[in-house]
Amino acid sequence: MEDNTFTEYTDGRNLQQSRLKDYGNKGRSRTAARRGRIDLPFCVLTIVILAIGVIMVLSASFARSYYTTGDPVYYFARQMIFAVSGVALMLIVSRIKVSTFRRFAFPLLAVSILLLAAVPFIGVSEGDVTRWISLGFTTFQPSEITKLAEVLAFAAMICTYKDKMKTFRYGVLPFAVIVAVIVGLLYMEPHLSAAVIIFAIAVLMMFAGGTKMGWFALLGGVVLVLGLLTLTKFGYASDRIAAWRHPEDDPMNKGFQILQSLYAIGSGGLTGLGLGQGRQKYLYLPAEHNDYIFAVVCEELGFIGAMLILVLFALLIIRGFWIALHANDRYGSLVATGLTGLLAIQVFLNIAVVTNLIPCTGISLPFFSYGGTALWIQLVEMGVILSISREIPVSKEEET
Repeated sequence: MEDNTFTEYTDGRNLQQSRLKDYGNKGRSRTAARRGRIDLPFCVLTIVILAIGVIMVLSASFARSYYTTGDPVYYFARQMIFAVSGVALMLIVSRIKVSTFRRFAFPLLAVSILLLAAVPFIGVSEGDVTRWISLGFTTFQPSEITKLAEVLAFAAMICTYKDKMKTFRYGVLPFAVIVAVIVGLLYMEPHLSAAVIIFAIAVLMMFAGGTKMGWFALLGGVVLVLGLLTLTKFGYASDRIAAWRHPEDDPMNKGFQILQSLYAIGSGGLTGLGLGQGRQKYLYLPAEHNDYIFAVVCEELGFIGAMLILVLFALLIIRGFWIALHANDRYGSLVATGLTGLLAIQVFLNIAVVTNLIPCTGISLPFFSYGGTALWIQLVEMGVILSISREIPVSKEEET
């Protein structure tokens, strides 16, 4: 009797454990089936903005393209090739594990710094600046790689230091040294706008990593001093400040680009002149298909069209921060925060320059401004964020 009771109890317990195991395996299977998918809203927003940007490159560039090359679609065709291949590259990067980015973060940062150091010696000059390295079929700015490398490396450093980020030795000093080296190399080009972005990314990453607020006041004082030295030592910076304040004082030289940009924006009115119907792109507005392409957007699509594009950027940025908040680990969260912040900073600064809110400086509008390798790197950055979104646990997706 006792043996039968024990046998029944053992069989019942084994059956219960077997059922629990089967249920757990089914749950894990459902989880595995739903994990590993990219964040569709972020991906769709990226592609939609990119498509609009490529169309605007065609509209903004055909006059200058015909004037300089004899082919009205020369710039558009190249941008289209980079856009299509860039989307493929984004999707490939989105399949790479986030841990791989952390493993290669510091080698990438070291390579980018070496490339910045090489620019004065092997770089390609345009005007009074040397910022590009030639690849034969195209050129690229090492500073674009440095921005991505900075985010990946700083996120790894923050994850390593953890609670030590509250101290000056770990929360400020190593980041300040790296930024000082990068900014010093950028001043040699000179590339003030990239230096500002590099510094802004560092502040964002340190803030997200837990650096004490008091240290930011110290950094602010240092930046103020360096800014004053820049204005006194670098004539091009002080000239741009003067042109920003009173572009009408030198309308045919230093204030020319600002005034032409404002003419384009004002001509667009509420609804714009129509896609392709803008006038300032006919060799009046410099860099109309590059840094100042948003002025052409305003002229042709008007206030309503420009605002719709800004809304799309805002939605993309908000979704990027959503991915950062729901990331599977701290490293992924910090990387998504840094790259989304980088996107937001560049969009804001470009719009601010085009509308003369801040002094003129060379900052491109992501996904819009002409430039193949820059577009590639921007799409790689979006691919990294999509990679992070693949590792968001299912439970967190269901909560939303």
